[in-house]
Amino acid sequence: MRHGFFFEKICICGFFFVTLHTILNTYPSILLENAVNQVSSLPSVGRKTALRLVLHLLRQSPEDVQTFADSLTKLKNEVHYCKVCHNICDSELCPICSSPNRDRQTICVVENVQDVMQIEATGQYFGLFHVLGGIISPMDGVGPNDLEIASLVARIAPEQIREVILALPTTMEGDTTNFYLYRHLTSEHPDLRVTQIARGVAVGGELEYTDEVTLGRSIVNRIEFKV
Repeated sequence: MRHGFFFEKICICGFFFVTLHTILNTYPSILLENAVNQVSSLPSVGRKTALRLVLHLLRQSPEDVQTFADSLTKLKNEVHYCKVCHNICDSELCPICSSPNRDRQTICVVENVQDVMQIEATGQYFGLFHVLGGIISPMDGVGPNDLEIASLVARIAPEQIREVILALPTTMEGDTTNFYLYRHLTSEHPDLRVTQIARGVAVGGELEYTDEVTLGRSIVNRIEFKV
């Protein structure tokens, strides 16, 4: 009797699992399925969440959906990258590079645009930025030539930069990139001060997941980069 009871429970659980799997993978419309496939291709969006988002869009007015679609199309076609620091902007120069109120002798080097936004949100850094567009990762096939390192080095002398702050992820790849930048920058500019953010940011952590207080203190309490 006990074996039969457990077998029945397993069959019921299996039935619900198969039913849920069928619901999520069988669509009454090819158009709906195509939309779900596209939305689920976004980072951290599963098919269940994608289906809910697509059904939400279907309930909106045609005008609202068109506005949503147009905003994405314009983002892709019309967004600019700052010709100096490679931050996202609406013109050739981003608001940070064009601002006369920034400390123009300090550059904070970050991995991506999200990191610029995170550091700006702390309200404790007033210098310039430089977005590398990634970090050195041989496992992923990313080398120094794939990053905006040459344009960083080219900024030092013309802009009379006195300090470069390395604000990269505290991971093995981030440390490798820090070491490479330090050697490359100081070999060409021996008097340049190279610092890194204090290790208030957890080892192995990404800046975009760090709270603003911790990140702000890391910027303020930055330390000399040592090999």
